[in-house]
Amino acid sequence: MLGLGADLLWADMNRLLAFLFHQGVLDEQFLQLQQLQDETSPNFVSEVVNIYFHESEKLLRNLRALLMEKEFSDYKKMGIHLNQFVGSSSSIGAKRVRNVCVAFRAATEQNNRAGCLRALEMLEHEYCYLKNKLHELFQVK
Repeated sequence: MLGLGADLLWADMNRLLAFLFHQGVLDEQFLQLQQLQDETSPNFVSEVVNIYFHESEKLLRNLRALLMEKEFSDYKKMGIHLNQFVGSSSSIGAKRVRNVCVAFRAATEQNNRAGCLRALEMLEHEYCYLKNKLHELFQVK
């Protein structure tokens, strides 16, 4: 009976992963990350993803703080934060988050504060969706 339960969990995990790939939430980099996990480091992926979440929360706070400044004008600093976000999102295969960061960066390059605010909202939405789905995935494991 235990085997059947494990098979069902495995099937649930694979279904959720397939769904996230189909939606474009994740890309092949996430699979490459999973391949680095083995018996000696069985929690490798969840540990890397948790580091990503921790760092991303800081980047989101910094981006929001910059945009909320009354005399905001430091688009270059915002671009630096976004470059970090793009890199870390790419490294775990967070495709939709990465794509929103790229669009956000384009708004910073145009010094478009309204565009940056819209992009920040989209980024926060995509990030929360990713975080919820990955937490769900790790609970299934």
